[in-house]
Amino acid sequence: MLIRNIAIIAHVDHGKTTLVDQMLRQAGVFRVGQHVQERVMDSNPLERERGITILAKNTAVHWGDVKINIVDTPGHSDFGGEVERILRMVEGVLLLVDAAEGPMPQTRFVTRKALGLGLHPIVVINKIDRGDAEPLRVHDEVLELFMDLEASPEQLDAPFLYATSRFGMAWTELPAVPPAEVAKQQADLVPLFEAILAHVPPPQALEGPFQMLVSTIDHSPYVGRIAIGRVERGTVKVGQMVALLPLGAPELLPEGTFMRAKVAQLHGFHGIERVAVQQASAGEIVALSGIEGVEIGQTLTDPDTPERLLGIAVEEPTISVDFSVNTGPFAGRDGRYVTSRQIRERLFHEVERNVALRVEETDAPDTFKVSGRGELHLAILMETMRREGYEFLVSRPRVITREGPKGEMLEPYEELLVDIAEEHVGPVMEKLGPRRAEMLDMRNPGHGLVRMTFRIPSRGLFGYRSEFLTDTRGTGVMHHQFLEYGGWAGPLAGRSRGVMVSMLEGVAVGFALFNLQERGTIFIGPQEPVYEGMVIGEHCRPGDLDVNPARGKRLTNMRASGSDDAVLLEPARTVTLEFALEYIEDNELIEVTPHAVRLRKRALAHTDRKKLARASRAMVD
Repeated sequence: MLIRNIAIIAHVDHGKTTLVDQMLRQAGVFRVGQHVQERVMDSNPLERERGITILAKNTAVHWGDVKINIVDTPGHSDFGGEVERILRMVEGVLLLVDAAEGPMPQTRFVTRKALGLGLHPIVVINKIDRGDAEPLRVHDEVLELFMDLEASPEQLDAPFLYATSRFGMAWTELPAVPPAEVAKQQADLVPLFEAILAHVPPPQALEGPFQMLVSTIDHSPYVGRIAIGRVERGTVKVGQMVALLPLGAPELLPEGTFMRAKVAQLHGFHGIERVAVQQASAGEIVALSGIEGVEIGQTLTDPDTPERLLGIAVEEPTISVDFSVNTGPFAGRDGRYVTSRQIRERLFHEVERNVALRVEETDAPDTFKVSGRGELHLAILMETMRREGYEFLVSRPRVITREGPKGEMLEPYEELLVDIAEEHVGPVMEKLGPRRAEMLDMRNPGHGLVRMTFRIPSRGLFGYRSEFLTDTRGTGVMHHQFLEYGGWAGPLAGRSRGVMVSMLEGVAVGFALFNLQERGTIFIGPQEPVYEGMVIGEHCRPGDLDVNPARGKRLTNMRASGSDDAVLLEPARTVTLEFALEYIEDNELIEVTPHAVRLRKRALAHTDRKKLARASRAMVD
């Protein structure tokens, strides 16, 4: 059977998943008249809610007599670990670039990985039906990107296609019609399929004993762990004995250093389903079950030839938080899993399939250090655990530092790209200055939008997204990705405003919240339970303010006209996990339960907070 293995890579929201949907439809995967939801590859509930791809997905279509294995990869930089390990399974990539936005930070990241592995690219300039599309400009920018990344002559000669994934159309030449008229053209994805067959080489069918690198892990309640990867050499059959080699450098291992297991089930991919097969050969992407304890990056081989493949290299995490047992007054009310043992088991289970995540024990038996690629990466883990019934506390994110060659302290820096209206340039620059941002580039295409690129310490982005949306009136777009480790930028200014802290336990009252909303922004609504030390809003001034959100209106024997009118409350600000991670300071924690996300002080009692504040001032003096 003829095979092509490709991955679809791009910046977030450039149309990868939508294109895969159209490829499945036009390849005849779905029956005529079959109802199929949009973005069918985003099967995870969080993916559908957020409109982003979090986990890489495998699918396959048949075009003529060729089977095309397709991997849909995440576009957000926080999930770059998914992209890095998936690229080891393919020979070519479809690089999607928005016809208006052009190459973005994550575009550079995934392109660098693909070119470095020697993969064959096919560039698809997508969304040419946008009113602000400039496909020719984007074409030149992609070529510049390839040259900056030192692409080989063969990679520089990559074919360019122009497409609108929304309508399932692609062309080898730019259609000579206005963007608004593109959808009226008689076109399909045939040029794309033909480009894949012509420019992506088939996998090398290496002769010899079975060998496969485990690129991803799935789990079934019936068969346990499922190892997914590409067969590098030989064949594998149902019932065959295989060797599971430990992680390490490529070499031939001696007897007694590895485990043996039998392949219980073997599946290939067709459309969005797994299809049971009896045998698979070199070049095919398969899923094997029956291998107990298998992990990402391990090698499966013939037991008589235990030759280990090169493992999967993933860039190290840059930020970390502490997960700990919930010790608040409401602990155990919502969650099913609340003990340190349960939290520990869940976190270490996550590491088995999330290669970009790190979990470490700390000196405190009920606290665990969790490191990831970004705030969204950690927030997705927190949200997943919350929905599973876990309850825990999370600290403020902190950057992971390194020691330089001269013993100096280094910290991670991010490349920050913002697209904003011209009138918002001043406020954005004013806010980024104290955060030690260094401007690298500024472009004004002349459409009223300005694109600026900055180099900024990762610490400088903590809490900035909400300020950015306020300064740009919700119209600005910002993206960032890890750039490099650089010198310590020194102290950075924290949150400019204090918080309102409940001084007692009770239930919030509308009358009290009505009076408090004049002093800042409220995070809770009426009838919500509160406790001493819980953060219930943001103060409009620097410094924290102790308040009583449960104080009701005093009753009197006299009634005056208008005194009993209903109070009008402004909508409370929703506290999401991403907002909480950006917002809190070192002396605060996030309380995560299946039904609530709360902010609280580390020291709940007012007297304890005063003592800690005096001790902190004494240390500074």
